[in-house]
Amino acid sequence: MPLFALICTDRPGQQALRLENRAAHRAWLMAAECVVHAGPFLDDAGAMTGSLLVIDQPDRAAAAEWAAEDPYARAGLFADIRIERWQKVIG
Repeated sequence: MPLFALICTDRPGQQALRLENRAAHRAWLMAAECVVHAGPFLDDAGAMTGSLLVIDQPDRAAAAEWAAEDPYARAGLFADIRIERWQKVIG
């Protein structure tokens, strides 16, 4: 299956919302069999500002459908979710 990168940007000033939903988000990721890589973006002070997820899905529509079920997305944390087909070359 193809890989897709989900580049998620938090809405400004929503650190508390992120932290409130973090346990559910992490549990959801750990239960998903399609996650290849996952982790937060950080600002210079170390605060989380978004997420990068690389997932294995059959097509962009399936990737978007999966992304919409993320507890962060359902809570309204993200200002934007960009979905890009991604190809692993190194690593």
